[in-house]
Amino acid sequence: MTEHSSDEHKGTPAEQVSEFIHEVGDELVMIAGVPGELTYRTLYRFFDFIGDSSILLWQTIRRVMTGVLPVRDTVLQMAFVGVNSIPIVLVTVAFSGMVLALYSAQLLVRSGVSSYVGGGVALSITREIAPVLTAVVVAARAGSAMAAEIGTMKVTEQVDALRALAVSPVEYLVVPRFLACVIMLPVLTTFGDIIGIVGAYLVAVVNGVPSGAFVGSVQAMVTGEDVTMGLIKTLFFGAVLAIVGCQQGLRTRGGATGVGRATTNAVVLSIVNIYILNFFLAYVMFGGRTALV
Repeated sequence: MTEHSSDEHKGTPAEQVSEFIHEVGDELVMIAGVPGELTYRTLYRFFDFIGDSSILLWQTIRRVMTGVLPVRDTVLQMAFVGVNSIPIVLVTVAFSGMVLALYSAQLLVRSGVSSYVGGGVALSITREIAPVLTAVVVAARAGSAMAAEIGTMKVTEQVDALRALAVSPVEYLVVPRFLACVIMLPVLTTFGDIIGIVGAYLVAVVNGVPSGAFVGSVQAMVTGEDVTMGLIKTLFFGAVLAIVGCQQGLRTRGGATGVGRATTNAVVLSIVNIYILNFFLAYVMFGGRTALV
């Protein structure tokens, strides 16, 4: 009696095969749906980040234009973002310029056109290396600190306390950091331009480039417009890293784990956005005009 009931429960071989096929089909449908779910989730997070950052940027600019600027907090943030970042910016840009000069000198001296080393390296430093590396270094150092500091205030409900006291978190927390980044990044980039070209000069001279040829090439190929455009790019970079760092901090959830996640996201998103923005700025400022000629 028991064996008969067990056989009826299992069904015929054809039914067993059909049930197995249906199970496999359900699994395949679930697997095929995963990429679509991931794509939807990724797009949702991307547009949510873009929208939230745009709103925060608009609120910050509106506060800067119409509100009372927090001078004391801004000066303190300028010291943190700018003065404290000078050593690491100088080291990073200097050695990047030295490496570029090393490769350029080895190649162009053998080709008999060593007079182009100075101008080519200086042009690369003023247009790209100094602005981008300065922004990346500050994003890694100061942007992460902004996200961690504001994120800690968020999870400990200090941001909610500011709202309860009728104090705008944007005006109190975001505006000073935004102004500090926008003001200090061009200053840091200026120092980076100088130290990068000096480092490149030393390496190029050691590797066979005449001193006069290097200096003359820089004077002939690098114009004030090149330096100015590089500094203008840093204004956008400063705004990006400040807004991203503060936005990630204000959206922190989940205690200490959330603070760590916000800090990581702030650095990654800032650097990615800086490189993407750099392409479009470079195209508009330099490449676009060449392409249209």
